[in-house]
Amino acid sequence: MLNVPPQAFPAPGSQQRAAAGGRTKVPLKPGRSLMDWIRLTKSGKDLTGLKGRLTEVTEDELAKHNKKEDCWICIRGFVYNVTPYMEYHPGGEDELMKAAGTDGTDLFDQVHRWVNYESMLKECLVGRMAFKPVAAPKGMLSERKVLGASARDTTPSYDWFQTDDLITVVIYTKRKDMNAELVIVDCQDKRLRGEIILDDHSYLVEVDLDHEVQDDFAVNVAGKLGKVEITLKKKDHFQWKVLGLPLESHNTLMKRMERGLFYRTCKLVSKTEVTHDTKLFCFMLPEGTHLQVPTGQHVYLKQIIAGTEVVKPYTPLLPFLPLDFKELSHQDGAHIYLMIKIYSCGLFTQALDHLQIGDDISVSNPEGDFKTSQVQGVEDLFLLAAGTGFTPMVKLLNLALTKADCLRTVKLIFFNKKEDDILWRNQLEQLALRDERFEVQFILSEPAEGWVGKRGKISSSLLSECMKRSKKDSKVLTCICGPTPFTEQGIQYLKDLGYSHKEMHAFTA
Repeated sequence: MLNVPPQAFPAPGSQQRAAAGGRTKVPLKPGRSLMDWIRLTKSGKDLTGLKGRLTEVTEDELAKHNKKEDCWICIRGFVYNVTPYMEYHPGGEDELMKAAGTDGTDLFDQVHRWVNYESMLKECLVGRMAFKPVAAPKGMLSERKVLGASARDTTPSYDWFQTDDLITVVIYTKRKDMNAELVIVDCQDKRLRGEIILDDHSYLVEVDLDHEVQDDFAVNVAGKLGKVEITLKKKDHFQWKVLGLPLESHNTLMKRMERGLFYRTCKLVSKTEVTHDTKLFCFMLPEGTHLQVPTGQHVYLKQIIAGTEVVKPYTPLLPFLPLDFKELSHQDGAHIYLMIKIYSCGLFTQALDHLQIGDDISVSNPEGDFKTSQVQGVEDLFLLAAGTGFTPMVKLLNLALTKADCLRTVKLIFFNKKEDDILWRNQLEQLALRDERFEVQFILSEPAEGWVGKRGKISSSLLSECMKRSKKDSKVLTCICGPTPFTEQGIQYLKDLGYSHKEMHAFTA
């Protein structure tokens, strides 16, 4: 691999980061939309410049193609001529040029590894990199094995037991803070996949089962023991000789960023209008799935549009805003609720809106770096949201108002253009009346003449006015989500006002 400096790809201030959040993009020329790019790839035009001939590319050859009019990029060992894609890239040409003539795999993965570049760029494939063989020092193990060998006392392990009727797979996580949100299980067509989330790593048990099992299964978590039990019901009542055939990633502990996204097929069961351009979608998980999306994390939806896989991230939320959070004793583990703004020119959201009840869509495992421990001990929680940046705040409200023992105040500062853009306004106002710790402030940038609330866009002076600590030295957490310019400006204003890095969290997808 080429030695590429670990710079951000795209850069922190770039518009492509907004595209990762599904909200803001660099303005493209007319005729340069995603649909236009898909049409171009189907046209039969030679997009590689090699007349369909694949070639082996050396490092020296790759480095020569480093200009806008001649730009090759390597991703995971394959080289693509991205020159034709320059004007179609949502993040702009400059972002692609950061990896021009180099291996851009690490840079690509930092922001949008979820993008199916193989599908998007398949007509731009030049060929495979010609790597020089490097002999590993004697005795060197792969990173995967080093993790297990150097930390056997903390690396998870598994075992399995059976009766005539049941198979029980036991995973010993060796953690004392396990809960059901950190366990993801899929069991379909005799394939069992159990993933345990351990901070920025995950442990995977994945086997083709030796015999068939029933669709329903049970997941039990003994949090203090760090033990997870997956109990399967046999279809035929006899003793198995083996659990099954281990798959490639079975019994591995890896960084989550290095473990590919896993999707399962979900069905649309309802679609409800929230505002004039925003709808609440409810997707049902397959019967053989255990999945609870943790607070502050998102999933990816994947659709095939005009023969090309298109993927977008969304943050699941509750189906409604409970007025008494103490009554909310459990999550709905069978459904995923997503509040999505439908854009009139949005290829992905238009396709979503055209889904009929009963139609399928692919939903990924959860991703995100928010940790619920960030709320522990917080006395003042400030939530800054713009538009559908409100979605991660719903579960965060639930978490704070039920589990934050020291909590004094929670204030949602909600930015929108117009009054009819405000999501769940009535529910928020009712919650503010019901719980004295909670306050909501609506701020409009394009209000109607009769609006009596605050006006404007996010600014240092506005935040200084709206964010008041309950006491001088109170422990504070400020969470922010919205279009990328909103988030980046908000973070800078908070820094200017003296908020530390530990007192801020930005939701970026």
